[in-house]
Amino acid sequence: MEGREEEEVHQEEQQVEEQVELLLRGQGSEVTGCDIGLDQSKPATLKKNVTYIVCAVIFNDKEEVLMVQEAKHDCYKQWYLPAGRVEVGENLEEAMRREVKEEAGFDCQPITLLLIQEQGPQWIRFIFLAEVTGGTLKMPSAADQESLQASWWNRSSELNLRGRDILRLIDCGLKYRRNPWHPVTLPLDLGCRHVVQRLVLVFIGPEEQIWILLVRAPEPHLPAAAALRTHAVTWAANMVVQDAVRDSYYDYDVNTLGVLSLQHGGLQHSRTDGVCFNTLVVLVPDHVQRDEDGHKVASPTPARPPSVQNTRYVWYQVRKQTLRDRLLEVSKNTSLLPIHSLY
Repeated sequence: MEGREEEEVHQEEQQVEEQVELLLRGQGSEVTGCDIGLDQSKPATLKKNVTYIVCAVIFNDKEEVLMVQEAKHDCYKQWYLPAGRVEVGENLEEAMRREVKEEAGFDCQPITLLLIQEQGPQWIRFIFLAEVTGGTLKMPSAADQESLQASWWNRSSELNLRGRDILRLIDCGLKYRRNPWHPVTLPLDLGCRHVVQRLVLVFIGPEEQIWILLVRAPEPHLPAAAALRTHAVTWAANMVVQDAVRDSYYDYDVNTLGVLSLQHGGLQHSRTDGVCFNTLVVLVPDHVQRDEDGHKVASPTPARPPSVQNTRYVWYQVRKQTLRDRLLEVSKNTSLLPIHSLY
């Protein structure tokens, strides 16, 4: 009997390690449910309660960036990156390629996601670095309701921009083009009903031991939390920590370091319009503690993660050396696809 239990524990450990290694390789897996937040979230439905924006950063050999002149009344004749809303039945890559073709005249293919920006689950912008594969530059003679024309911009000449927010995106694209600083990350075709953050949530001890927070049932797995309309998408990680270690929650910072992989289907309206962000999150002790008089008191890093008060959760200590080393490397370098809240 004891041997069987040991074997079951070993199998569970292997399954956990495989889950984490899968995400660290930029892959994903089906979201079969949410462990928290589902009662406060509705299924994502395009044109109803979620809006996804795709944006393309494309350079030519001179490092000039592709720009389009707006045709819309409220920004008429101003210039912007090719961008637009994802339509019903599209995945993110299809939407990006369509917008570039309609607004700039070019066929293109994505190289990687550069950055994700969000204002909660109801508005998320996916910025791609892409490259031209065909087509011709849209000239003024081809002006339509999508755009008036397209042009390559050297970033030094005067240009009437619709918004200066794109300057940061262009800089981000140039930096990645010259020196890629996170792995190539493209959306995985895996459907999801809600906007979800699935966590590889780790605690790193003073001697670089690593623990991962897991949900126990129906079998040990990484926590998944539905994003709340009233908060940033990454607040889902805070909800999990509050639920698991509520007595210690205010003694720690919950840091979402970046996106390991991104899942989106989009083919079945209202059934696969959701997005799953597989993220690396680090639980960091808040070293700025205060005594009874309000004075700052230095506190050492705890030797172990905070005790769970909710029996749904358990800390799993990583014993596999290669996995531990990889988690340490990624946690320290934070070389992951960034997700930024615009709140």
